Amino acid sequence: MDKILIFGHKNPDTDTICSSIAYSYLKNQLGLNTEPIRLGEINGETEFALKTFEQEVPRFVQSVSAEASSVILVDHNERQQSADDINDVRVLEVIDHHRIANFETSEPLYYRAEPVGCTATILKKLFKENNVEIEKNIAGLMLSAIISDSLLFKSPTCTDEDIQAAHELAQIAGVNPEKYGLDMLKAGADLSKKSVEQLISLDAKEFQMGNSKVEVAQVNTVDIQDVLSRQAEIESALQAVIADKSLDLFVFVITDILNSDSTAIALGRSADAVEEAYGVKLENHTALLKGVVSRKKQIVPVLTDVFNKR
Repeated sequence: MDKILIFGHKNPDTDTICSSIAYSYLKNQLGLNTEPIRLGEINGETEFALKTFEQEVPRFVQSVSAEASSVILVDHNERQQSADDINDVRVLEVIDHHRIANFETSEPLYYRAEPVGCTATILKKLFKENNVEIEKNIAGLMLSAIISDSLLFKSPTCTDEDIQAAHELAQIAGVNPEKYGLDMLKAGADLSKKSVEQLISLDAKEFQMGNSKVEVAQVNTVDIQDVLSRQAEIESALQAVIADKSLDLFVFVITDILNSDSTAIALGRSADAVEEAYGVKLENHTALLKGVVSRKKQIVPVLTDVFNKR
């Protein structure tokens, strides 16, 4: 049986990595030959989760078509966020919780998309539907994914389904979700050893918004000023990415996980879209976005609406 690769988006976050591992485990229990892989480096938060629940880091794969003819996507669907050679393989399934854009296939597939806060919440249902027990450490990884995507249940993307799933998974994993979750988020918020290039690419996604090409990167921290102290370096790195990718806008979002606010650094010829979207004025290329913590629900849709009107 040919191997099927399972992976999430580039610049992987905790949901991408943990859901790839969990779904591969489920598929293998059902008799398939699958392997979870990654398309980029993991962050400190994900590393904390993998170490806690004794899981190997999925191996990095540059060219998926060199290793498999069929793949399964989790936590994404947009082509520009996926493997560079995604068009050279058959997509068998997609399990996702984001908008659907820039995605089409030549053959039918299983597509599961639900408006919940995390891919792992959908996966929990799939385990139940297939009558497969969730092993303790797999439950811990799925819990980690939900905590990450929901910012410990504070994000507006978080649903009652996510909270219920998280507490059931915590019970299986044998951890206190609040205590473990805060420890995990703090591990990811330690940015002191990250280079500027790492900061702007740790959790970056590219989007087509109207006729414009936009990249939105996000980092979590417990002290926004620690990141803003490196603003000159950050802006230089952002400008380089803008030039390299011909972006119309790059928004670098610094999220305070304690106060649930964000500060955005916006650069590019369409930086005024941020002002229009949030009713703010960029000063020194930055603006405080009160109550904004979710890229998926509070940034991408709002900016997309602005660009669609242009």
